[in-house]
Amino acid sequence: MANIYNRCRVAAGALCVALLVSTAAASAAENWCSDTKIRFFTGGAEGDAFGSIVHAGAIQAAEDTGADVDYLFSGWEMETMVQQLREAVASDVDGIAMMGHPGNSAIAPLAEDAAAKGIIMQYQNTDVPDVRSAHGGGYVGAQLVEQGKALGERAIADFELGAGDTAVVFGDWTTETRALRELATVDALKAGGVEVIKLDTTPEMAADPNLGIPIVTAALVANPNTKLIAYPGGQMLGNAATYMQAAGKAPGEIINIGFDTSPQIISAFEEGWVHLTSDQQPFLQGYLPILSICLQHNFDFGPMSYDTGAGFVDVTNYKSVAELAKAGLR
Repeated sequence: MANIYNRCRVAAGALCVALLVSTAAASAAENWCSDTKIRFFTGGAEGDAFGSIVHAGAIQAAEDTGADVDYLFSGWEMETMVQQLREAVASDVDGIAMMGHPGNSAIAPLAEDAAAKGIIMQYQNTDVPDVRSAHGGGYVGAQLVEQGKALGERAIADFELGAGDTAVVFGDWTTETRALRELATVDALKAGGVEVIKLDTTPEMAADPNLGIPIVTAALVANPNTKLIAYPGGQMLGNAATYMQAAGKAPGEIINIGFDTSPQIISAFEEGWVHLTSDQQPFLQGYLPILSICLQHNFDFGPMSYDTGAGFVDVTNYKSVAELAKAGLR
């Protein structure tokens, strides 16, 4: 378990303590969490650019702890997530690590049922603070509003945006909690004087970002003065080269920004298609919820909450995370 000590050297305090506790438990008994049954939501479909990193973190946590984990793939479909959660609560499990995308209203009654059955709930990627306040649970993920605002403000500063500039911001504007981050980016850009055009995405675009090609190209035809496009996730941001080439744009002609890192995003940085992204370390969003459930179930620890926001990756520093991203860890 020396690898955990190495991780702890660069981890923040609360995370370091959790990793050391995990290591101590493992030294006392291998597979110390093997009696803990967990349903884990990866969010996307198998092989999804973002969800696969979350999945990798969860697999590593299961290997380190010995937890008995079933992995659920939802294709980012909210109704699918809710149905899978309903089935998980009805099953014989000790803990559920749930993506919060369906929102407080959809999750609350199922979280109440889980609490009544003594099922430990952890949430990742998208917070549901009302649910957690009423029924317990920790949250592992970026603070969405702060992250979205910071991206917009950083874009204004880095690319000298202001009055007279136009930006296109993609988001799932129909979803209660999922759009908080992108709305904060919109607000920050508008506060800087930028005209913002909001365009809708769908869960299908996360599964197959090529579905966004006609929408991006049409947006650029309708708004030829567009200077910047902000994407809601790593799947679409990693596809920026395809969008720009379909629209007849050269690298750097349109500034492409968004969230996450991935092998595709690193390649787009290298080729000049992507210029700024906010990293939320999805590997930790897989690893820490399982570790937290194991610690709660076996040692009566409280739920773990951890902000995975890691700051920005841009054209000046992307090489520092390139190898980790290409390995599917960042």
